Amino acid sequence: QVQVVESGGGLVQAGGSLRLSCAASGSFFSISATGWYRQAPEKQRELVAHITTPGRTNYADSLKGRFTISRDNAENTVCLRMNSLKPEDTAVHYCNVELCTHRLDEYSYWGQGTQVTVSS
Repeated sequence: QVQVVESGGGLVQAGGSLRLSCAASGSFFSISATGWYRQAPEKQRELVAHITTPGRTNYADSLKGRFTISRDNAENTVCLRMNSLKPEDTAVHYCNVELCTHRLDEYSYWGQGTQVTVSS
């Protein structure tokens, strides 16, 4: 059983910062990569940032320079630091973990999501 839990969302004023955390736990062999996605009301879920276990990162073009993704491999956690937040960043933010089981099958797990609300 694998669990993915996000934390750190909340309400912040425009220009403020938030730090989201994603923790994976359970029985698996290794984590290949972790991504943060977000979904605003009536919009499709979109990639925010993605990081592989070796540390290769990828960001949505519109968010480069404001958001930073990092990981702690020993703790199986990934953080997303969001600076200079704007009202249009308001969305439910989801963590997705790509991992290998002990049988070396590859699976992808989603967390429940954490709400980020930016007031103007």
